[in-house]
Amino acid sequence: MENVEVEKSKVFIVVEIIEYIPNSIVIKTIIKKTTGNVSVVSFDSGENLTEKTSPFDTFIQIIAGKAEIWINDISQILETGESIIIPAHSRNSIKANERFKMISTIIKSGYE
Repeated sequence: MENVEVEKSKVFIVVEIIEYIPNSIVIKTIIKKTTGNVSVVSFDSGENLTEKTSPFDTFIQIIAGKAEIWINDISQILETGESIIIPAHSRNSIKANERFKMISTIIKSGYE
């Protein structure tokens, strides 16, 4: 199933447009452009994104629950309402010690 953007010009509550699915990570695109994208993501407890490196800065905002964010081997715990920028070209991973939801914003311009 293709990840379709959220309908434009329609009010929505971001934390409510995605649900938790047991043993899963769910991603819903809010907006996707060639210069970047905004997605809402839910993690069930025990799930994680394996370590990766992105050529772009990534802004993470926790909108429900608590997440463990690893950046270059340093762990930080973020709770609802907290945010962090994962710098371009840094090793990073995201772990759900408990279930949580987040907004991920990737800006692709400026790194040509």
